[in-house]
Amino acid sequence: MTMLRKPLIITFVFAIAGLCPASDPTSAQDSGGARKPNILLIMADDLGFSDLGCYGGEIETPNLDALAANGLRFTQFYNTARCWPTRSAILAGYYPQAIRRDKLPGVEKHGARGSRPKWAPLVSTLLQPQGYRSYHSGKWHVDGDVTANGFERSYHLKDQSRFFSPQVHFLDDEKLPPVERDTGYYGTIKVTDHAIECLEDHAKNHAEKPFFTYLAYAAPHFPLHALPEDIERYKDKYQEGWEVHRERRWQRIQEMGLLSGSLSAPERKLGPPYDFPDHLEILGDGEVNKPIPWDELTEQQKEFQSMKMAIHAAMIDCMDREIGRVLDKIREMGEFENTLILFLSDNGASAEIMVRADGHDPEAEPGSAPTYLCLGPGWSTVCNTPFRRHKTWTHEGGCSTPLIAHWPKGIAAKGEFRTNPGHVVDILPTLLEIAGTSPPTEYEGVSVPESHGKSLVPVFERDGTVDHDYIWWYHDEHRAVRQGDWKLVAAKKKPWSLYNMKTDRAEQTDLSAEHPAKAEELAKLWEDKVTEFANLAGSD
Repeated sequence: MTMLRKPLIITFVFAIAGLCPASDPTSAQDSGGARKPNILLIMADDLGFSDLGCYGGEIETPNLDALAANGLRFTQFYNTARCWPTRSAILAGYYPQAIRRDKLPGVEKHGARGSRPKWAPLVSTLLQPQGYRSYHSGKWHVDGDVTANGFERSYHLKDQSRFFSPQVHFLDDEKLPPVERDTGYYGTIKVTDHAIECLEDHAKNHAEKPFFTYLAYAAPHFPLHALPEDIERYKDKYQEGWEVHRERRWQRIQEMGLLSGSLSAPERKLGPPYDFPDHLEILGDGEVNKPIPWDELTEQQKEFQSMKMAIHAAMIDCMDREIGRVLDKIREMGEFENTLILFLSDNGASAEIMVRADGHDPEAEPGSAPTYLCLGPGWSTVCNTPFRRHKTWTHEGGCSTPLIAHWPKGIAAKGEFRTNPGHVVDILPTLLEIAGTSPPTEYEGVSVPESHGKSLVPVFERDGTVDHDYIWWYHDEHRAVRQGDWKLVAAKKKPWSLYNMKTDRAEQTDLSAEHPAKAEELAKLWEDKVTEFANLAGSD
């Protein structure tokens, strides 16, 4: 099976998609005649804030660590706390609720995963007139077909429940046959293979143009599926338990100067966001759905839990190694110096515990195709060190992401931190600015609202140069808003709490009683945005 698309199909896809007209050949150069920078946007799935070595983790991630050492690490960058809203926000530049890609409180009309309004094209479409060719590999989770949204080629791994044998996956939006087990397929490697193939084709046939590669891994999202040799390297790593590893991560974070302040207290009674008691029975006596003290676990539970974290680590180790293959290809093309590389996660690590797809065989080797394991709240608390809570919550543990930025020709800083707050809505205006353009005011005859994001290009040069009027969240009834150093946050059906992010990123001291006027002000700001986003979601 070839991964190259035939020219006839390319012509047909462009015709039915109604995309932008062919770009001026000179648009691939900047005003000085130099080739515009390439873009590699890498997205991990359910990666915790401190999972990478360069963010304090013990998992071996040498390729990402090297990018951080020769680029920037952001310490206050945010996602939406869930996968599909983040992916829409990062590619469209708007809060997902405003473009019908997540729910709004009290608004039922537009649904949780509707089609975006006409005025919200993706960055891949907007890069076309600038001379870019765009390629996608991995998870999609955005409305519409990939190739109808500005990507020239795509390998879409839709089935995230089977790393070894996906049943639903697409090449250039054409459905592929299901993959049988024991054929040597592994999702993280296959996604990388396609990205490299696209780069090879680009170098051979389109070298005069810049590329935008969107590399969206499914790892380390559940199920915990990893290659046996990768699991082997970590199988004895986590037997000391979650408290020990959380404290070690926090120590490394402080030693590297990434964050200061305090470590959040483990929330011993907080379990998964969704309750599946029948699934716990399937998983057996080794599973626990609370981050109870490690020394209170049975030996069976300790063995089961330490193996789960070993598989999680193995998935990340493999992803980093595969990223290294992509970086090597870009070096081979002679494009490494002129490529902006961004790496981040779609949400925090997950406390979810469930069994899907083909079920779970307790007799099979952990991490193999017949098993279905999830990280759970014990280890998710470690992966999100030093923050509170997990994926879906809008507390820091759910919505904080590592962000690495590396671009030798455009970022002079090496190994520096950026404390400037940012959000995934900032990615689109950032990419458009380095491509020599800005978010449009009109698209296909429709007026385009101002992008919710701000370009981070000034921050690449100097910290603290981009101010946000607000950063806003709502997902699954969890809600939050941040303005300056103040953050107002509430879990589902719980009252607001107020925290000072400058001194308390761990969200340990609620200041709402001491500063009621500030809490009220931020609550009104949050409500005002609900109204604003509802109006946008209702427009075409």
